[in-house]
Amino acid sequence: MTLIPKSFFLTRGMGVHKDELHSFELALRDAGIAHTNIVQVSSILPPGCEQITREEGARLIVPGTITFVVMSRLSSNEHSRLLAAAVGCAKPIHDQSFGYLSEFHGFGTDEDEAEDRAEDLAASMLASTLGLKFDEDQAWDEKREMWHMAGRDVTSFSIAISASVPKKAWCTVLAAAVLLV
Repeated sequence: MTLIPKSFFLTRGMGVHKDELHSFELALRDAGIAHTNIVQVSSILPPGCEQITREEGARLIVPGTITFVVMSRLSSNEHSRLLAAAVGCAKPIHDQSFGYLSEFHGFGTDEDEAEDRAEDLAASMLASTLGLKFDEDQAWDEKREMWHMAGRDVTSFSIAISASVPKKAWCTVLAAAVLLV
């Protein structure tokens, strides 16, 4: 049996609780995926896999479904520590090649920086996976908001979340690409 995702959506969540595990559960709830059985997978976005909204994806998931995700997650209980998690995507625009999903998480990183890092990672890893030479500073077309990779136009996007850890609590942030079969 071959399981190839047909669609995916991006989501994010944040949870705060006195226990780390419970803060993770609350982050999953905030992201809308706590009612699933999550299986983390690596980073390939299959050819033709269509991006849908979080709301569309939520309607397709039955509670208890084994759900494949590429997820970035970070937790801390260090008061005032800034946490960020992001997932980036890079995929060719005009052909049916596969795309790439990347995870980024870091301390002291805000949401905008996490989004940029995740997108850059996805684009550079896609390029290296395809055996292409890639210079992030040269390949970005600001006007068209896309990457150029050896004659291919590649779009990239991301989702991120950041939060500051409150006093006497654990905080968990997560970002995920949810792959639906």
